[in-house]
Amino acid sequence: MNLISIPALQDNYIWLLDDQNGHCVIVDPGESAPVLEALAAHQLTPSAIMLTHHHHDHTGGVSAIIKQFPAVKVYGPEETSAKGAKIILKSGDEVEIGGVNWSIFATPGHTLGHISYYSAPYLFCGDTMFSAGCGRLFEGTPQQMYQSFQRLAELPDDTLVCCAHEYTVSNLKFARSILPDDSDISAHEQTVVDKRKNGQSSLPTTLGLERKINLFLRCHDVDLQNNLNLNESITHDWQVFALLRQLKDSF
Repeated sequence: MNLISIPALQDNYIWLLDDQNGHCVIVDPGESAPVLEALAAHQLTPSAIMLTHHHHDHTGGVSAIIKQFPAVKVYGPEETSAKGAKIILKSGDEVEIGGVNWSIFATPGHTLGHISYYSAPYLFCGDTMFSAGCGRLFEGTPQQMYQSFQRLAELPDDTLVCCAHEYTVSNLKFARSILPDDSDISAHEQTVVDKRKNGQSSLPTTLGLERKINLFLRCHDVDLQNNLNLNESITHDWQVFALLRQLKDSF
């Protein structure tokens, strides 16, 4: 398989997973034009579209792609049925899409019906986990998003986290404001800043790296908890997660 990232809109990535036999799967096409250009450039025919959630910056290109490729199958959670999904998926499903067997996880938090797709080593997690960050809680609760992170954290270190936005620099800046002496965070921030200056993407990341630099995966970390000056009312890791999300919202 060959993974292709397509920059779109302001800071989105649309993903193509190319089977290297002329076909591909499209993940979260927020707009159609850059996808159609990439398909032509790589001489690919899409067999399926996989949607993680209903937001327009992940679904806005579906109708135009289907118009040009009417045989494309569109998969997604129930909340994407109005956005073009015809094959509805739920947590626990095991489904073959584009010749690949995918495990479907419910990952609510950003939206209530958000799902993620996993087939080693690829994880398409939409707006759940970002490199060094997590998605905003538009519909769900901090506890739901924390549980979603716990589910994704069960995956292997070599998992390629294919998230949908280029937020890595700002996320690392926030992480460093909380843990200014963390060498992993500081070193990776410099690496990503250099990449972005050269027009390179910071994604995909790996889950092994995220365990080191993503504060939302480190809620159990004593150093992190100490630096947050937690009060006695916080007794659960999900409450640490909630505080981090609150701080990031106003950062």
